[in-house]
Amino acid sequence: MEQENIEEELKIEKEEDDGYPLNEYQLTTTPNDFNILTIISFIESKVFKIPSFQRHYVWDLKRASKLIESLLIGLPIPQIFLYESDRNEFLVIDGQQRLMTIYYFVKGRFPRKEKRAELREIFDQCGYIPDEVMADDELFQKFNLRLDGIVEGSVNRFHGKNYQTLDDYKTSLDLSTIRNMVVKPVSSDEESGAMFEIFNRLNSGGINLGAQEIRMSLYHSDFLRALLEMNKDERWRRILGKANQDIRLNDVEAILRVFAMVTYAENYKATINGFINKFANHAKSFNDEKINYYKSVWSNFLDSCSELDISNFRISSNRFSIMLFESVFYASCKDAIDQNIDTTLLITSEFLELLKADEDFKKFTYGKTTLLASVKGRLAKAKELLGG
Repeated sequence: MEQENIEEELKIEKEEDDGYPLNEYQLTTTPNDFNILTIISFIESKVFKIPSFQRHYVWDLKRASKLIESLLIGLPIPQIFLYESDRNEFLVIDGQQRLMTIYYFVKGRFPRKEKRAELREIFDQCGYIPDEVMADDELFQKFNLRLDGIVEGSVNRFHGKNYQTLDDYKTSLDLSTIRNMVVKPVSSDEESGAMFEIFNRLNSGGINLGAQEIRMSLYHSDFLRALLEMNKDERWRRILGKANQDIRLNDVEAILRVFAMVTYAENYKATINGFINKFANHAKSFNDEKINYYKSVWSNFLDSCSELDISNFRISSNRFSIMLFESVFYASCKDAIDQNIDTTLLITSEFLELLKADEDFKKFTYGKTTLLASVKGRLAKAKELLGG
């Protein structure tokens, strides 16, 4: 699996979750060997889609060059995993860095490190990089292979080469194949849970994708996109105790989770991940009016917590407690959402201390905290103590 250097991840205190039992699902996995020219065609025609919110392209020129060298000399490279989201439409779940390396090499251009966030936005909008953008020297440099070192007493024969100067090897590269594994559930009823867990486990080696990163790919929607904006709010960053947004999207997951609890709690059964996934899938149907309403509720809730910071949302460690935060959000916002208004209840440090000291609430935040009784118990207790 692809490795990269990432900044320190946001640490959130949350329960252990069992996820999904895979033996309940019937999946089909179909291998396809596509050659390089076909892959480039699929990217440009949007048959292959690299979903928004996946990481930026992060490989450096040396690592990218080694991948191309492997293809040139006939070494196998790791397979690509795809999710068939529709007819002739495949979401790239694992293999983004490899696919983009090949795409950039064939185009003869390598993205400048400081411009990659900007290029990601262009790619999201267009589904590919337009030729006029690719030609911009402020955004790209020439993709000449950087293969330093001596091979059998001589300089590596591919060092300094680009796609157009490979001579006979160009055709060999064009026709070299990469194994693509297409995974999909047999029944559409199983799609929401099965696809999340299969790719959660697929990415379990090395630096794996976080749960919310996977959701952003599988359940991409206007609502999830709105969460990214809500996540930037300085009031929320203060509560989290982390100014920078989390590269693994744990902060975005926290916002998604609290809205799931306050609007969808009757559908909770036994696993947090499964519950959040179902809500994320449900949220694909949200229209602009509902999304804007939830944004207003979120903003008003943050106003109601204006005197608080991360120290107020800790229980037994120095980490932000999602169980405490979601209980407080539920207590403050439940009545407003039930009545379709955006007026939330004031949250004070005194209330938080009272809640954290309550013996019943303590019981619901220790031990088997994902049990239905524990989840509903802590939500109800917070609402009761706030006067709801």
